[in-house]
Amino acid sequence: MEVILAKTAGFCFGVKRAVDTVYKEAGKKNVYTYGPIIHNSEVVNDLKKKGVEVINSREELEALEEGTVIIRSHGVAREIYDLIHEKGLELVDATCPFVRKIHKIVEKAGNDGDQVIIVGSEHHPEVQGIKGWCTGEVHIISDAEQFEGINLNKPTTLVSQTTFNYKKFQDLVEILNKKGYDIGVCNTICNATEERQLEAKSIAKGVDAMVVIGDKQSSNSQKLYEISKKECENTFFVQTLRDLDLKLFESTGKVGITAGASTPQKIIKEVHASMTEKSFEELLEESFVTIHNGEVVKGTVIDVKPDEIILNIGYKADGILTRSEYSNDSANVDLTTVAKVGDTMETKVLKVNDGEGQVLLTYKRLQQDKMNERFQEAFENQEVLTGKVSMVLKGGLSVSYGEGRVFIPASLVSDMYERDLSKYQDQEVEFVLTEVNPRKRRIIGDRKQLIVAKKKKMQEELLSRIKVGMMVEGTVKNLTDFGAFIDLGGADGLLHISEMSWGRVADPKKLFKVGDKVNVMIKDIQDTKIALTLKLEENNPWKNAAEKYQIGTVVTGKVARMTDFGAFIELEEGIDALLHVSQIAIEHVEKPSDVLKVGQEITAKIVDFNEETKKISLSVKALEIEKRNEAADVEDSEEE
Repeated sequence: MEVILAKTAGFCFGVKRAVDTVYKEAGKKNVYTYGPIIHNSEVVNDLKKKGVEVINSREELEALEEGTVIIRSHGVAREIYDLIHEKGLELVDATCPFVRKIHKIVEKAGNDGDQVIIVGSEHHPEVQGIKGWCTGEVHIISDAEQFEGINLNKPTTLVSQTTFNYKKFQDLVEILNKKGYDIGVCNTICNATEERQLEAKSIAKGVDAMVVIGDKQSSNSQKLYEISKKECENTFFVQTLRDLDLKLFESTGKVGITAGASTPQKIIKEVHASMTEKSFEELLEESFVTIHNGEVVKGTVIDVKPDEIILNIGYKADGILTRSEYSNDSANVDLTTVAKVGDTMETKVLKVNDGEGQVLLTYKRLQQDKMNERFQEAFENQEVLTGKVSMVLKGGLSVSYGEGRVFIPASLVSDMYERDLSKYQDQEVEFVLTEVNPRKRRIIGDRKQLIVAKKKKMQEELLSRIKVGMMVEGTVKNLTDFGAFIDLGGADGLLHISEMSWGRVADPKKLFKVGDKVNVMIKDIQDTKIALTLKLEENNPWKNAAEKYQIGTVVTGKVARMTDFGAFIELEEGIDALLHVSQIAIEHVEKPSDVLKVGQEITAKIVDFNEETKKISLSVKALEIEKRNEAADVEDSEEE
């Protein structure tokens, strides 16, 4: 009998991560999982022996006084998170990253006003968890007929249970496309699920019998059974070896085996071994550990050379770890300085047989895998990471984080365009991840949104404590022809050229330079726009102007500027008076520039003063007439 074992059989990434998490927490006092960690009673019972209890309802959760609650891979509704926090319990989140991504999609869709359609089994815990993150109208369907009760002309977002039948989901999407509905479709079926289902279908087509291993409560195992049964009538659904009658396969030529994502490798191996006839040599061979390319193995160092490490990995052959596979930066590393005989190391199998019967191992790629998991976790949680800029590239920054590399595009380095990024070389920078795609080697970081968020927070804090009339200190950030932008420590305020002095300012750049510290007063606040001034009331030259510049007073000033209708005379800083062209002289003057020049000192009489409009009118003509009259009076008195 030929037995074909599916390569994808057994734990997926999310399940393995969840199970490993619980085993890590087991042994602590009062450890609980919210619902069975996975749909496999063998695993759940084993964890129970280790002290891990299962709570199945909100009521049971509310009754807890202390302890650790682990969220299973299926995920839960937002309200469960809130309750755990309210109770002061320790939370360990083992939600599958793919499921967590769906939570974010439906939450955003609801906030944007979309109705959400979830394709999946209504009572499945994953679907119930997804539903618990929807903030608006939500529908759960499993077939095309259920579309009938839904208004599909509304803005709609469609998602799927991660373990839903891939072919069935595609059929549902095709129906919607044919009807021309404008629906945002998010294929959220896990890649591992898709691959597992396609492989099961392919194997089932070419065998005489098919065995699906999985718990009866496992949705993805049930779907594997349905898919296999369609292709191979002689399909069996078993939970463990105990459920399998081997006599049924005595005359079977070819048997296929697959297993759900919740099925431990131990159970799969037991079924596989029992169905395979082995010779003495084969049994001897199996007394050694069976390994595969890509498998993670632990080994003991038995020899160390400057350029390679030899490990006993429990296999018929020793493992070889070369310098090049130790680290990306190990070109000149002496491996005798990083390991010694007797050390235990965890590595990844690069090649089971290098052609000479040796197992080639890699340490750096295992670290990269772990780093990719770390990146995925940070991406899902929008965690702020800190790394060192190792290279300044043409299009952005290459940042080292542990054994990984993150690329920050130039457009995401800062909140403003920076032509030269060289200043960031060897600098520590903070960032969040916006894309994690290890297959395409795309780990994209974003520094800009952190800067924007920080500035927004500082702006909010600044706006909450400042008010009109308050004096504040700031730094000149930028100068323009119309004013200066002052950094107030959270937001910029505009000091307009007209507010720089009570007098006239021709060029702000002659008064300030970038970096100057200035004390300014808040003149106005409109939303986030802040208007500043240096025209303080105590320095207001118009304060006592009514007394100083009474009508009839003779004053002296300098020509500040001229127009066709007259000249403006600066009496003091902040007070200009108009000398109309008709008042420049007794004789007719065509244009002020014909007889006056800027900077020329002028003595004239005040003929009008308006405090309300802050306007003063001068007359040289009146002063000259007065002088002529006085001279004529003198002549008359002398003749008498």
